[in-house]
Amino acid sequence: MGKTTEYNIERVSDYKYIIQKSGQMRVPATIFTSPEYLELIKKDASYLQLVNVATLPGIISGSFAMPDMHQGYGFPIGWVAAMDLDSGVISPGGVGYDINCGCRLVRTNLRYDDIKGRVQGIVHALYNKIPAGVGSKGALKLGVKDMKKVLENGAKWAVKNGYGDAYDLEHTEDYGCISGADPDIISDRAYERGKNQLGTLGSGNHFIEIGLVEEVYDEASAAALGLHKGDVTLFIHTGSRGFGYQVCDDYLEKMGRYTRKAGLILPDRQLACAHFSSPEGREYFSAMKAAANYAFANRQVIMFNVVEVLSRLLKISQDKMGARLIYDVCHNIAKVEEHIVDGKQKKVCVHRKGATRSFPANHPDLPAAYKSVGQPVLIPGDMGRCSYVLVGAQKAMTESFGSTCHGAGRVMSRHQAIKSSKGRAVKRELEDKGIYVISKKNKTLNEEMPDAYKDVTKVVDVVDNIGISKKVAKLRPLGVIKG
Repeated sequence: MGKTTEYNIERVSDYKYIIQKSGQMRVPATIFTSPEYLELIKKDASYLQLVNVATLPGIISGSFAMPDMHQGYGFPIGWVAAMDLDSGVISPGGVGYDINCGCRLVRTNLRYDDIKGRVQGIVHALYNKIPAGVGSKGALKLGVKDMKKVLENGAKWAVKNGYGDAYDLEHTEDYGCISGADPDIISDRAYERGKNQLGTLGSGNHFIEIGLVEEVYDEASAAALGLHKGDVTLFIHTGSRGFGYQVCDDYLEKMGRYTRKAGLILPDRQLACAHFSSPEGREYFSAMKAAANYAFANRQVIMFNVVEVLSRLLKISQDKMGARLIYDVCHNIAKVEEHIVDGKQKKVCVHRKGATRSFPANHPDLPAAYKSVGQPVLIPGDMGRCSYVLVGAQKAMTESFGSTCHGAGRVMSRHQAIKSSKGRAVKRELEDKGIYVISKKNKTLNEEMPDAYKDVTKVVDVVDNIGISKKVAKLRPLGVIKG
């Protein structure tokens, strides 16, 4: 798919642009970004993908892009849309291959002095404990019976089997389990890929990060989340591993057949989809939930192991260390939610591909701990700069179906990053900044070098200025484990 500049982009405000409905578009396309990053968006196919998605049956109000948007499979990454439950569609490409890729942030009572001079040892200990890299396998070997329980119960399975406690579930989106998963529709190939990968990090942009709360912008919200300037934090970013990838692959094939059978005319075959109300649509939704639950369980097991390693290495009890989950959020998911559409409350299917739910204070779906401040929003940057914690805001409910950005967003493909990093020592460059990084392959560090990403601060400033989420704290990386 080539790049395009044929559509007129109207500037609505400092950080909001609209491509009005034309041709086969059923709704306008909205881009939340800065003038600087708008120019980057125009240079890759994500711009055309955003317009293509606006042609899908049953799409409601608009096709929405976040400032971290970049090209993905069929649908851009950094994208949100809501679909009508009767006339609308659901698409595996609109969720992504890594179903429920997401983030989990843990706060601790530790201060920088508690780990000063020990970050390198901590990183190596965590790397030795948490399998990372392409195809990595963990210590858990699950049979089909246990796998089915994971797919049905998500993080609840992990807690029941000793990997955490009820507090963790109360601080996880959907309480760590999306109901309605059907393990019996999952392919044998997906089971085979997932049976040895629970508790593993994977590759690409997935990471475990030891960080420090460097800045606090909203003292009250930060206190409600348990964050204070100078606190040591643990950040985990991963998803459903090979299991989720296989589920997506299986259903892209099935959706392709449905698209042809139903006579749906799509501008790109990668938009393969099925009507949400169809048997094929409902089946994918159930399979997606199973993969999402696998991801919740995966992050729960990893967190438990990370905390255990840190406690043992620092010779401090877990109670004294005070490691507690702040929140776990999904970045790639489709959910049935209630939103105001044309002035009326309506159930819709919201696709978020590279986007974070950003529900405001007092929203009924929030856990009791965060009713007063809104949903925690976790925005990882690149391994050389910083990450952010935000909270949901009321404006997200009217502007973006309760959604905000999910990260920095790539500006280079992995191939371009490898080419650009030739002759550079990325690991040494990061160490010179005081960040110790370890990875299974140097290639991964080159693919994930900071230059390959937008500046997450500029991305976060966009969503903060628009008002679809609100900045709370900035985290600085000290040590990073990459796949």
